[in-house]
Amino acid sequence: MYTTKPPETMAELEHPMLATRSNQIPFWKRKSFLQGAHTVLVYALCIGLGALVLMPMGWMLTAALKPRGDLVYTIPPEWFPTQYFHVENFWLVLVNKQFPLLGPTLNTLYLITLNIIGVLISNTLVAYGFAHYRFPYRDQLFQLVILTMLIPGVVLMIPSFLLFLQMGWYNTYLPLWVPAFFGTPFFIFITRQYMRSIPPEMLEAARIDGAGVLGAYWHIVLPLCKPVMVVMTVFTFQGVWSDFAGPLLYVSNEAKFTLPIALAYFRAQSGHAAAQGATSSLHLLMAGTFLVAIPPLLLYFFVQKQLIGGIARIGLKG
Repeated sequence: MYTTKPPETMAELEHPMLATRSNQIPFWKRKSFLQGAHTVLVYALCIGLGALVLMPMGWMLTAALKPRGDLVYTIPPEWFPTQYFHVENFWLVLVNKQFPLLGPTLNTLYLITLNIIGVLISNTLVAYGFAHYRFPYRDQLFQLVILTMLIPGVVLMIPSFLLFLQMGWYNTYLPLWVPAFFGTPFFIFITRQYMRSIPPEMLEAARIDGAGVLGAYWHIVLPLCKPVMVVMTVFTFQGVWSDFAGPLLYVSNEAKFTLPIALAYFRAQSGHAAAQGATSSLHLLMAGTFLVAIPPLLLYFFVQKQLIGGIARIGLKG
């Protein structure tokens, strides 16, 4: 199929043969058609991949909305809720008598708050010194900090446990938040790289105006470091919210369980009860798992612009 159109350019008006040849180009070879087809293909691919990623979430939501005793594992799987809509399950999983998840949720939020405060204070202070002050062996010490990033966390797990055990910190939250106040090599690195983009003239002007070292840090450096602080906050929230190994090592009291440990404990209790002939609580387990998966998604949704912008600036500056 061919399309015809009147000549539009001066070259086509002066040379009718050019207009004739352009009019005879098949529509599927035209640039506009190829660009439109490319756009449609990209959107279709993104929608398909998005649906594939959301299918487990859909199945989990479907299982969470089912009534007590209904089959959760069905063939074929039910990817989206169509029959049952028991929204009260999301409240029951927080206050159920078997193992309520409201307490572990508050415990996790408590640890997240302390870790974020520690990460923001310690890493910005250390990076501030490395970025804007000269002292003996500064570069060597910074290289040593970078080298510690090569040490696997599993290697330090047993020595850290023995150290905290000797200090009497076992079965407390101290091992889960105190280390955050001593800096993290990766966060020190990215913050130092970002702070190097702050002009030294600004800090010098602050000193002339009477601001001390901490005054310039508080009034000049921190306000300019909001993008990298957003990055550290999001990464810390995600790490503490989903941390399973730390609470498993240091906490043995059920009243101090965090969400990942509480979900694993609730799953074990539900499986044991089902083996004894009791009604399965898988619908509550799926409701709890769905609630745990939502906050990181919401956090990323609300701060994705600042997060992506902060990561981009860290890569470009310094």
